[in-house]
Amino acid sequence: MADFLNHLLFGIYPYIALAVLGLGSVIRYDREPYSWRSGSSQLLRRKQLMWGSVLFHAGVLVIFFGHAGGLLTPIAIFDALGIPHGSKQVMAIVVGGVAGILAFAGASLLLHRRLTDPRIRATSSFSDIMILVLLWLQLALGLSTIPVSMDHLDGHEMVKFMNWAQGIFTFQGDAAFYVADAHIIFKLHLFLGLTILLLFPFTRLVHMLSAPIRYVWRPGYQVVRSRKLGMRHG
Repeated sequence: MADFLNHLLFGIYPYIALAVLGLGSVIRYDREPYSWRSGSSQLLRRKQLMWGSVLFHAGVLVIFFGHAGGLLTPIAIFDALGIPHGSKQVMAIVVGGVAGILAFAGASLLLHRRLTDPRIRATSSFSDIMILVLLWLQLALGLSTIPVSMDHLDGHEMVKFMNWAQGIFTFQGDAAFYVADAHIIFKLHLFLGLTILLLFPFTRLVHMLSAPIRYVWRPGYQVVRSRKLGMRHG
């Protein structure tokens, strides 16, 4: 039973999450392009949003690229560069820990702001609050893995997760085997991360896939419709 559950959660569920992430994002962009936005509430309360947003985004960007590079870069490359597994583990703990603290502080400010300000709470949808809570929990779990990682400074445990991630992206049927004996805190972190990817297309997180490049070549004017004056150029 334990082997089946491990294979289901870490061998099959990752493909379900990634498929929903890809297809769901494309379908939403095609069918609901005007919902593809962050839904900022800056006008309602700016100061706390600024600090929370800057801390959160700065930390999450470092975490994202650190995870992507650290997990998906073939181990042979690190070996060829002469980077010991233990050194990579220590670097991941230090850099990930600092970035995680920044992102967690930012997420806490954003969540507090959204839950305690009556005006912002009134304009927030269920998905707005739900995804922010899940991100807060995911960051808390990520920080909770640091004490456990400190007991494995040889990098052996880290290599397991690298093999798992690379096994998923190279369609190895036994990829779940690599994390079968991982600590429960790591498994919870992986599962919640996959769940966030699954929910991604249905939340405001989709704005992460867009960059305001189109404004570079947008015309210097735009059409504005007025109820009284009809159509005019602004």
